[in-house]
Amino acid sequence: MKQVFTVSCKLQVTTEQVAKLDDLLKVFADACEYVNGTVKEGLTNELAMQSLVYKDVRARFGLSSQLTIHAIRRVAGNRKTAKLLGKPVKGFAPTSATYDLRTFSFREEDWTVSLTMLGKRERLPLTIGNYQRGLLKGQNPKTATLVKRRDASFYLNIQLESIREKPQETDRVLGIDLGRTDIYFTSEGDSYSGEQITKIRDKYSNLRSSLQQKAARGTRSSRRRCRRLLQRLSGKERRFQSHVNHTISYRLVLYARANQQVIALEELTGIRERTNKLPRSKTERRRSNSWSFYQLRQYLNYKSIKFGVKLILVNPAYTSKTCHCCGVIGNRNGKHFRCLNLACGWVGDSDLNGSKNISAIGQLINLPGGTSTLFCSLQDVVLRATENPTLSRQAG
Repeated sequence: MKQVFTVSCKLQVTTEQVAKLDDLLKVFADACEYVNGTVKEGLTNELAMQSLVYKDVRARFGLSSQLTIHAIRRVAGNRKTAKLLGKPVKGFAPTSATYDLRTFSFREEDWTVSLTMLGKRERLPLTIGNYQRGLLKGQNPKTATLVKRRDASFYLNIQLESIREKPQETDRVLGIDLGRTDIYFTSEGDSYSGEQITKIRDKYSNLRSSLQQKAARGTRSSRRRCRRLLQRLSGKERRFQSHVNHTISYRLVLYARANQQVIALEELTGIRERTNKLPRSKTERRRSNSWSFYQLRQYLNYKSIKFGVKLILVNPAYTSKTCHCCGVIGNRNGKHFRCLNLACGWVGDSDLNGSKNISAIGQLINLPGGTSTLFCSLQDVVLRATENPTLSRQAG
């Protein structure tokens, strides 16, 4: 299986090179804006767009042939994404440009890269550590993206291709239930408490709120100091969140690999939009929306490919309300679950129950045709309720 991963490398640039890079990014963004404004709205085919504006863009902006093609390709890609989201294409900021094998080259002997600019090519040294050197050693990268960050530093995100081993076939499935009280709870009883994480996130939120109020109402000197503090805090919670998600995903994937298991997760796409319609306090809404479970799933996805672990997504319907022992809908109250089936009566942690259901559904997906006692049919439910009037009243 082929996997593409990115190595972010800082560029060591002179004052003259900074001006050239800024000019290139400005012209690249202007070219994208021109293509988006010239080509009729709704056209997303890259080749069709290229046939209409390629010569005009080259003549107007002075980009090389490949950079011109990449500008048109970016517009086409943004239009496709906007079409899927049902939104218009936003403006193109002068913060990045795309390179390929014809416009970019990497030289390992002195750890430099050569980039096509508006005029001639420029050779730029990489300011990287042993981690990046280890990834780039012996590689022949074909694509890269030039990026200008908020602090005005320039980075080159180099894409590398790697052939990964095919995930091994196994009938063992590790179900993982993601949440906020426990960031994860596995079907084998392992969990990661979110209590300390919630305290840290609340601390950042309260600190930002306090500084924003002082920056708006305080004296001139206090407003200036608060703005500086807010600038220093910018992105700190996001980096903390990314670090925790990296740690959690790495731990789970290595555990599944060591025990020859498949990872099963709930398909939670769109859950934020659905839950935001429910009545909740402002604090609860912030806590639910600010933590990136999608990022955690993405980390699990690419680490699973890297370490040869299969990952599958299951339908989340009733996984937290169904008893994993007998398949009857039970009563869930926060972290507590109680089965309403008098013949079963299982009581325990609701996240553990949900993760075991996820594991059972994942086993059905992983090995189609296998036997399972996860869910009983509608006829069985009706028959069981008929035979047990008490159960019928409780379930109703």
